[in-house]
Amino acid sequence: MRPIRIVAPPLAANCFLILDKKRALIDVGGDVQFIINALRKYIDPKELDYIILTHSHYDHAAAAGHFKGISRILIHKDEYSLLKAQGFTSFMFGVTFKEFEPDIMLEGGEVIELGELSLEVIHTPGHSPGSICLYEPERKWLFSGDTVFAYGSFGRVDLPGGSARELIKSLERLSKLDVENLYPGHEDVVEGNAASHIAKSLRIAKMFL
Repeated sequence: MRPIRIVAPPLAANCFLILDKKRALIDVGGDVQFIINALRKYIDPKELDYIILTHSHYDHAAAAGHFKGISRILIHKDEYSLLKAQGFTSFMFGVTFKEFEPDIMLEGGEVIELGELSLEVIHTPGHSPGSICLYEPERKWLFSGDTVFAYGSFGRVDLPGGSARELIKSLERLSKLDVENLYPGHEDVVEGNAASHIAKSLRIAKMFL
């Protein structure tokens, strides 16, 4: 079993479909018709059990509300508070979300059991207050949203709720994990020795943030 990568508009966000006993989509993008059409290549979208949002930025989450009542929507409580405070609108980009209430409010430390896979929820603020990463310890997979990327890159901290100090602390936490494969919110997936990419991101963040 491998995650299925779907690159979603409007800003080429990586969404990852996991087809286990429970079917989960990690991030959903901002174009509901695109993501529905992409899902139909693999499953009936009505069979999707979970939408797990790594954070609330519109390129990762704006389509989520359209799945309310079809899939269970999971988001960190601090991220949902930010989204609600902003009126489900991304003012910087002029995008308004379809409003939704989460089915499960995360805090960090939960384990989402999908069947063969178990995803540990890690609260990683910095890019946004309620950013999360999802770690599968048996396979050593990390779904990192916009917290950390391949080749030493990391999430920006200049959007509402961002914090350079918190991002560095989050990268330090991630650097302690045994990670083979990195599945980030944008750009390339890393398969093999992904921990070295996270360590490089931490070094660079400490230099420039």
